[in-house]
Order: sequence, then structure tokens, then C-alpha cells
Amino acid sequence: MKPFRKLRIPALFLIGTLVLNPFAVSGQDKKPADTKADSKPEFQMTMLKQIPATSVKSQASTSTCWCFSTTSMIESEIMRLGKPEVGLSEMYTVNNMYRDKAEQYVKFHGTCNFAEGGEGHDVTNSLKKYGIVPRDIYPGLNYGETVHKHGELVNALTGIVQTIVKNPNGKISPVWLKGVQGVLDAYLGERPLSFSYNGKMVTPKEFVTEIGINPDDYVEVTSYTHHPFYEKFVLEIPDNWVQSQVYNVPIDELMQIVDYSLNKGISISWGADISDLNFAQGYARILANGGDLKDPSTKEKEVSQADRQYMFDSWQLTDDHGMHIIGLAQDQFGNKYYYEKNSWGEGGKFKGYSYVSVPFMRLRTMSIMLHKDGIPPEIAKKIGLKQ
Repeated sequence: MKPFRKLRIPALFLIGTLVLNPFAVSGQDKKPADTKADSKPEFQMTMLKQIPATSVKSQASTSTCWCFSTTSMIESEIMRLGKPEVGLSEMYTVNNMYRDKAEQYVKFHGTCNFAEGGEGHDVTNSLKKYGIVPRDIYPGLNYGETVHKHGELVNALTGIVQTIVKNPNGKISPVWLKGVQGVLDAYLGERPLSFSYNGKMVTPKEFVTEIGINPDDYVEVTSYTHHPFYEKFVLEIPDNWVQSQVYNVPIDELMQIVDYSLNKGISISWGADISDLNFAQGYARILANGGDLKDPSTKEKEVSQADRQYMFDSWQLTDDHGMHIIGLAQDQFGNKYYYEKNSWGEGGKFKGYSYVSVPFMRLRTMSIMLHKDGIPPEIAKKIGLKQ
């Protein structure tokens, strides 16, 4: 997922810092009649369900949100499945996926996507193919920085693959991919063949078994009308470079999946469109025409299936950020929100977390990834998913 420039429709807004009521003083100093009529209530959020998650991390100067969000989801899954908490290395996965992207880019003669962005399935594909290691074993900072900064790395890799597809020797050599791997290892570090965990040596693939994760148990779901419902299709977004398929269900059933999964304690890797919006301020909402952005009592737009499809077809809804949904909340007016963990560090109003309204989720969701047990049985039956 990566930024993508687009137009905006007027109904799209994000709540900023809330205005505090300046008239909240003691009764002996002010009478209730002195309170100004136009003062606005503050948001009062009550958590309904919160799923255990690891601490907020920062992707820093990279477009690797797809990896941070899905890795965070896998870390929560490890705890849900009864294993000890462990921090997993995002950069181990990034190293693996860059190599695979480079190989595919050359095989397709430079006609597919080669960029920093990706999808949640890139993480599970890497788990299955290459395994995973703890973050402290492979921090991925081998280039003199204390935070992730991939500008130079990306340009170096892009230069290599673009040169290769020009085929300057008249045929592709058998060693070019070693050059790509050499750059990755120079910046991120050489990937360990084995390491010590709980007093024994394990390989990265054996470690996946140790933490209780089966990559095949995780599925992706979306909701669009340009493909039949209850079937799988290749979601047409640039960062789906591997051409993975997703299940397609009506938007009402997608929201049922989200609620059912969270209430069962199964968190969700969320791919969404938030470009041009200051998401870090804490509350993501889509208001109906008019209204006060800072007033939690202001009604939101009712988002239909047709609204989603129009936004997708007109390129106003594109895949630009991955996040981790870890809970449900409710404001003082009974409106439901989803509790989101971001990968921008502990900034923003809620130190790396945000509240996302139901209309925002309905309109802005590109796709979700979750454990198959998070799919309601009646929907799983419709899509032919064995649980």
C-alpha cells in the first residue's frame, strides 16, 4: 500500500483535535444558564472489545505499512493461540518480498509493479516460503540508521531491475538476482539460516511452527460489484503484484465479518484508503452534507454498495495504507467505532491509535485479512471456505 493522488468528494472528512468546553467551571462561579448554547460536546469513547496487541511500531521513512500491519496482526494471533508474546521482524519479510518482486519484474519484462508497497498476503506468503525470525534477531538496520529509511535502498534496487529488463547483453545473465540479494543484505543484513529460541536452534521456517501459525489459515475478503459475490477474484490494484485472489461478499456481510471476528477476539489486517486525510488526529468519520466536524452528535453519511463501487471505479478509492484493527468502541451517542493500531509510531492524539467509524470502514476499506475462524459460518458456507 502506498500513497496515490486522487480527487476527493466533499463528504469525506477526518475529525481533528477536539475542542474542549471552556465553560466547565464550578457551580459557585457560574450558573448553568451562563454556558454558551453553541458549545460542542467532546467525544466520550467506551471500549467494547479490545484484543491484545504488541506495542506500536514505526515504519518510519518506508512504504512498508502492509508488512507492519499484517505482522502486528500475526503477533496478536500468536497470543490468541496461546503462545508467548513475541516481536516479529518486519524487515526479514521485506527482504524476502523484494527479492521475489525483482524476480517477477524481470520475468514479466518490466510490465508488473516493482515498488515498496504490498499487501497482507505478502506477509503470509513469506511466512510460508521463507519463515520468520524475531525482530531482535533481524532488526533490518544495517546501514547506519536508527530508524527505517529506505529511499537509497529502493532507488538502488529499482536501478538494477530496470537495467536488467533493458537486456543490454542480449540475454539475461544467470547471476543478476545475486546482485539484488547483495544489495538487500548490505542494507538490511544477511538473513539468518538458524537462531536460538527457547534454548534450542531453529530455522526461520521451524520458528513459524514454534509460534503456532499456519499461513494457510488466513484469508482476504473485499466487496465490489464488478465481480460476482461469493467468488474469488484478483483485486485490481498495483500493489497486488503477486496477483493474489480475495473473496468477494456484499458490503453488509463484510461488516458482519469484521464485527464477528473482533467479538471472537480475532484481530484484522486492514487495507484502506486514507490519502489526503490527517488520519493521525484520532477520529475517522464521513459526515452527511453539512454539520460540525468537531461535534460527535453530527450524523454521518449512509454508505451504500454503489458508493463503494463509484469510488473504486473513479480512482477516488485506492490502496494506500495498511493498519491493524484490534477492537470495538462506542461513543456517548451509541455510534460504533473500530479501534485501529497504526505503524507511524506513538504520534497523534491517541499515541498511535485511532477510532474509525462504521461509515468510514464501509466506504474506505479496500480489503481485510483475518484468520478463517473470524468468518461467520453462514458466510463461510456461501464462499466455499472450509473452517
